[in-house]
Amino acid sequence: MISMNRRKALTLLGAAAASTTLSAPAIASKKKIKVGALRFTSHSGSFVAYERGYFADAGLDVEFKFFQAAQPMAVAIASGDIDYAVTAVSGGLISLADKGAIKVIGGALSERKGVDGQKILASDAAFQGGLKTPADLGGKTFGITTAGSSFHYMGSTIAAKEGVELKFKPLQKVGAIIGALKSGQIDAWSIVPHIAKPLSGSGAVHIIGNVVDYIPDYQVTTVFTSTKNAEDEKGMTTDFLTAFSRGVADYDADLVAKTNGDAGVSEMVDLIHKYVYADRPREKAAPSIINGAMYLNEGAALNVTSIENQLAWFQSEDLVSKDVTLDTLVDPSYVEILKS
Repeated sequence: MISMNRRKALTLLGAAAASTTLSAPAIASKKKIKVGALRFTSHSGSFVAYERGYFADAGLDVEFKFFQAAQPMAVAIASGDIDYAVTAVSGGLISLADKGAIKVIGGALSERKGVDGQKILASDAAFQGGLKTPADLGGKTFGITTAGSSFHYMGSTIAAKEGVELKFKPLQKVGAIIGALKSGQIDAWSIVPHIAKPLSGSGAVHIIGNVVDYIPDYQVTTVFTSTKNAEDEKGMTTDFLTAFSRGVADYDADLVAKTNGDAGVSEMVDLIHKYVYADRPREKAAPSIINGAMYLNEGAALNVTSIENQLAWFQSEDLVSKDVTLDTLVDPSYVEILKS
């Protein structure tokens, strides 16, 4: 097994893992772990598991570290700065798996027909200039964080299905992409609904399509850890996935299926608001949190067909080695594997 320090991981990806920290109180009898997350509604499985004591029930004392993009989390896992994370498959993630540093151990956010999902957006300037549907994307500039990001994958797949070519502009951070889209520096983007809908409501951005129509059953995010944790800390890793899955079940019930009615929705919004749009008053944050209620996979199940499709795309674009196999990336021993 490869031991990888932070310097080696950063050298492999050329990225920095800037983050902020939110810590749980120390509990002497519990195992301390660090969990990476983005301040998105789609990361709520971890937040619910923490707030409702599911991690504590599993004997885990969790400290969250927050990031602004997917790739830095992969670096942090590889270097040992964090233990577990939920993020999209990226070229960086695959490359670190190829080095023996990380493993995907489950699935999280998914595009599912009948459940609101990621939106395809156009800037107002591009919209007024004729970008009304994804079929009009030919020659337009599409915002991405980095080459090999999930945004790159989505934009490329949408363009291919429409038979057009896109120009991609790396902007490193989601906030920078939002600014560029609102100011017309880029023409298009795709993002989760809790970000897309408020942007559209502002009038500076327009929703022109849905990602699910182009990438059905897309496994948007995965749960992953270091190869060391996957192989040598099986008990801890199983405990993490068990607690995380309990959080996912509550989230899906309250915000997606709404089986607990308005009271369940309200209680879940209160919980998530501690982490997502925490700088806004609750009444202003609630609509965006509710709008972001995409489906999270029950039991952290992984849609392996989607992962295979993504891996094939990264390889076709020469973003990762063609020698990487599904077994290089995924450790199937922890969760159910779904074939769609």
